[in-house]
Amino acid sequence: MSAAIKVAGYCRVSTEQEDQRNSLAAQQRYFKELIEGREDWELYQIYADEGITGTSTKKREQFKRMISDAHEGKFQLIVTKEVSRFSRNILDTIAYTRELKALGVGVLFMNDGISTLDPDAELRLSIMASVAQEESRKTSSRVKWGQARQMERGVVFGRSLLGYQVKDGKIRVQPEEAELVRLIFRKYGLEKKGTTVIARELREAGYCNPSGTAEWRGSYLLKLLKNEKYVGDLVQKKTITPDYLTHARKYNHGQEELIVIKNHHQPIVERSLWDAVQAEMKRRDRHNRQNTGHSAHYTFSGKIRCGICGANFTARRKKRKDGGSTLYWACLTAVKEGRQHTDYMGHQKGCNIGRLISNESATEMFRLTLQSLRFNRQQLSGYLAQIAAEAVRETEQAEEERMMREIERVTKKKEGVLDAFISDEIGVEEMNALNRHCDRQLEALNERLAQLRQLAGQSVSGTEAGMREHLEAILTGRVTSELFCKTILDNILICPDKTAELSLERLSLRWRFSL
Repeated sequence: MSAAIKVAGYCRVSTEQEDQRNSLAAQQRYFKELIEGREDWELYQIYADEGITGTSTKKREQFKRMISDAHEGKFQLIVTKEVSRFSRNILDTIAYTRELKALGVGVLFMNDGISTLDPDAELRLSIMASVAQEESRKTSSRVKWGQARQMERGVVFGRSLLGYQVKDGKIRVQPEEAELVRLIFRKYGLEKKGTTVIARELREAGYCNPSGTAEWRGSYLLKLLKNEKYVGDLVQKKTITPDYLTHARKYNHGQEELIVIKNHHQPIVERSLWDAVQAEMKRRDRHNRQNTGHSAHYTFSGKIRCGICGANFTARRKKRKDGGSTLYWACLTAVKEGRQHTDYMGHQKGCNIGRLISNESATEMFRLTLQSLRFNRQQLSGYLAQIAAEAVRETEQAEEERMMREIERVTKKKEGVLDAFISDEIGVEEMNALNRHCDRQLEALNERLAQLRQLAGQSVSGTEAGMREHLEAILTGRVTSELFCKTILDNILICPDKTAELSLERLSLRWRFSL
């Protein structure tokens, strides 16, 4: 009498509803009784995945463990109900059955009457797997179509959020949380405070976020301020599932039409305040600014303009004989297109301003302009100190928000590394290397953030007073300040008559210099 072969059973249900859990338990009992009822079979284990889709194996932990055990030779046969229970993805079905067959492990699909050890198994399996995959596609299309019709009727999909409870497709205001939402909108839209400052004030005041802690992040507040639900509108299908096999959700960048319903539910903030907040965010968003053709790296970036074509001058460096370099400025149009020339149609192209201005010359013009001012220096220094202090605070706030966004990005990247390891997409060595890299990034970012906050605290407390004294030196030309220059200087216009006109912010006077 030959020895019995070890047999494993595999079953899966795709939802976690009560009737499906009963179905899963019934499948497990069936396979246990089936395998134990045959003398030539010996039960090794029943593998069961609950509430998991069959179109992908990434999250099917029991399935992946079964394949791993097969590689270790723990059984010789897998018994499953049908092809669709094993996988609804034809590529996965063929790939895994081939892999198992190479290990000497067969798969028996009971309802379909297919054994992968038979000669024609792969042909029959391909047909059955194709049918199963097509059924998944049809099911996915039906579900998406049904969801879209519900969205058009105003049924809300998604989770609850600060100020609103989403339940049974309806959205309801939570009064206490709604007051906090209004406070955040007022601080940003009316008081002109940045999200980092607002987050700090919420922490200090002891307000709790939706997770129940007092830890607020600027990035979370930005998302909140952009959420149209707070003004009573509903926009759905912001994320979509373009591939029914992977079920990966992606942002909808125009692949599918958004479903928008204005005045759908009770608003928390008035539309006037909402509009003010959106306008303020647009004003502060540095990434939305039009390309002006210059970098903000230098003091006079974007401040020197051409008197012929109106383009900004761009910074260039010229090597000196001693090995060093000199910074000078030239018309952007002339730099890009060459000096003025006539094309084949007889049109004049390019700019022939032909004027280069050194950085030292621009600095001297600015210094002489400040020295020529005949205002009350004490009064002017106080006024300018206020403007400069405001610029410092805004710059520090923007930098802190940028670092907070970067910390959040690296943190999510680290979480993704763990997910990739769990899904067997990367090995333990690669995971450890990526984690070390992320940890180094986070350590450096947190250190820079702590330093910035420390400096910000010092500068906010003494900025205006310290600026007054420092500006007295600047106004007499004894000290130069890049920040002051960027804040006060309006522009330097380079004219074709070998002159330059300099103007300051909020002053109608112009100063003329010879080049």
